[in-house]
Amino acid sequence: MNSKPIQELINDYSSLFWYTPQNKKASIDEDQLVETILNYGDEQAIRRLLNIMGIEKVAGIFNKQISASSRRKNNYHELVSNYFKLYFKRHAKGNIIR
Repeated sequence: MNSKPIQELINDYSSLFWYTPQNKKASIDEDQLVETILNYGDEQAIRRLLNIMGIEKVAGIFNKQISASSRRKNNYHELVSNYFKLYFKRHAKGNIIR
C-alpha cells in the first residue's frame, strides 16, 4: 500500500494509469509510478513526484530502469530518457550515470 501523498498523486493523474484496474491503483509500485509519471506526466506531476519521493530516490529508480539488461525493454521515450539523464546528472548528485 502506498503512502497517502502517493495515492493522491495516482488519483489526481489516474488517466495516466489507464491500463491498471481501478482496484489495483492503490498498490502501484514505485518503478511503475516513476516510469509513468516521467514518460507521460506534465510538469506539475513530475514536481509532485520529486517532492514526495525525493530527487535522489527517483533518480535511482530511473537509472536502474534505463541500465537494466539489454533483454529488458526500456519503456522510456527516447527524448524523455535523454532529458532525465541530463537532469539527474545535474541535480541528483548521488546518481550520476556513467
